Amino acid sequence: MTRPPLSSDVLRLDPAAEASRIQTEMRSMVFERLRRKGVVLGLSGGIDSSVVAALAVRALGKERVLGLFMPEADSADESETLGRLVADSLGIRTAREDIRPILEAAGCYRRRDEAIRAVIPEYGPGYKSKIVLPSVLSREGYAVFSVVVQAPTGEQKRARLKLESYLETVAATNFKQRTRKMMEYYYADRFQYAVAGTPNRLEYELGFFVKNGDGAADLKPIAHLYKSQVYQLAETLDIDESIRRRPPTTDTYSMSQSQEEFFFSLPYDRMDLCLYAKDHGYTPAEASGALRITEEQAERVYRDIDGKRAAAHYLHMRPLLAELAEATSP
Repeated sequence: MTRPPLSSDVLRLDPAAEASRIQTEMRSMVFERLRRKGVVLGLSGGIDSSVVAALAVRALGKERVLGLFMPEADSADESETLGRLVADSLGIRTAREDIRPILEAAGCYRRRDEAIRAVIPEYGPGYKSKIVLPSVLSREGYAVFSVVVQAPTGEQKRARLKLESYLETVAATNFKQRTRKMMEYYYADRFQYAVAGTPNRLEYELGFFVKNGDGAADLKPIAHLYKSQVYQLAETLDIDESIRRRPPTTDTYSMSQSQEEFFFSLPYDRMDLCLYAKDHGYTPAEASGALRITEEQAERVYRDIDGKRAAAHYLHMRPLLAELAEATSP
């Protein structure tokens, strides 16, 4: 059977019908399977959390949805502003927890700064930073992270991260996602709510989450949707245009940083199409035209997807048990 030519049309869905289906599933998951009274979720001002909040309100009622704002030292002001815009438009209850004191006590910022100083010794108070990947379209071989710092004067400097410094930087910043999840479960326990996760398909399948951090949740209602499809739902759900126009960000480092430069290495719409093409048997040669890249570049993206999926296996694993297998009768 001949496959149709690849195009972004393959990711088009009936957003109203899909939203209705997810809402039905959410009611079943929360009330019947989890036996909870509602849901709590972090509101970041991004498209994913906004869509999940809107779906939850339609599924459960606004009185059964709690949105959390959890800023810290490196959070963009825009994140809370847009998150409040969503909460106000949906009419849901909210709570605000400044997690900076917890992160300071755990040494999050100190440990991160020490790791960065291992490659840029002058990094210190008043500096900002982020870590970035080269584009998958241009790089050869393994991806190597670099750190970008900005001095108080505005001058920027970039240096390749040694493996030890990279791991230490990521380990330190992962305190942020794990602390936020701790707060979500505090409110979930307090109100007998379930924790709603907000990953889309790209993040869920390729491992763009922190184990026992933003990867932890009781339900993940949009994890089957490509990012492009989440935007389609956002329009149907009347998510404010300012949120739909906002580029996807990590909001983890003090410098502005896109998800593309930190993890995916491609804009989300092209990464969606790459993932679809690979999973549906399109060769790199067949995919390259729709993706507006060369066949060689498409091959690199396919390899990158394989590498990310392999790394994500650990993130998805349940705890291993050392129990004995039950004896069977002869």
